[in-house]
Amino acid sequence: MTGDSENLAALVIYFLVVLGLVALILLISHFLGHRRQDAKDYHPALNEPFESGVVSVGDARLRFSAPFFLVAIFFVIFDLEVVFLFAWVIGFEESGMPGFIEALVFILILLAGLAYLWKLGALDWGQNPKRRLGRVAMLAAEKAASAPTRDENTPETL
Repeated sequence: MTGDSENLAALVIYFLVVLGLVALILLISHFLGHRRQDAKDYHPALNEPFESGVVSVGDARLRFSAPFFLVAIFFVIFDLEVVFLFAWVIGFEESGMPGFIEALVFILILLAGLAYLWKLGALDWGQNPKRRLGRVAMLAAEKAASAPTRDENTPETL
């Protein structure tokens, strides 16, 4: 029973120390903090959140293009698959050759998905004219480019 009372006493002492520390921090911030708006060093930006006295300029909302978010999502997806591979490495000896073959198939599926995304152009950030056209317009442009051109010297047939 003495072990339980010692543990309880340590817990109570810890709780009192934490409460005292919180009270001390609140008192220090009360006495050192800026409370008055009529003080000579008052600035309107002090009342704005998260700016720490720096006047905001412009809007905080930045516009990012869709490929930025696609690459970020692909990174998260492939990063999670690496976590699965780390779990496989930890149990490598227990899984043996069947586990190795399963991990190899898993990696091949990941590589196929990455190759598909690469071929699709989902990993390109640059300004690609094919990407701006859209799929239907791109196919029409390719068809028009591969069609035979009419020579000006040849007569038209009806």
